[in-house]
Amino acid sequence: MSRLTTLEQILAIVESIPVGRVMTYGSIADHIEGASARSVGHALKTNGHHAPWWRVVNASGRPAPGAERAAHQHFSEENTPLAQHHDGTYSVDLALANWPVSEGLPSLGD
Repeated sequence: MSRLTTLEQILAIVESIPVGRVMTYGSIADHIEGASARSVGHALKTNGHHAPWWRVVNASGRPAPGAERAAHQHFSEENTPLAQHHDGTYSVDLALANWPVSEGLPSLGD
């Protein structure tokens, strides 16, 4: 089996995140040689439209800037645990929704 490209690896991980769970950009990058949180975000912005992009949040549990409303709709449909903030914003409750790597990642073709 040939080694997957970085983009393919990112998308494979994102597609493996279960309904109602999330991973952070950084935690995904930690599992891909040469990737960074920023490169994960860029990959999703440019090529992740068919992947469950809303299941990837920043280290504070917030969705990508500008995608808060669309992400909130998905989170509501998937019963993802959220925390409401005094300023009217929200974030994913990472203590409850973070998908631990111990539950397994897809084979990345190593």
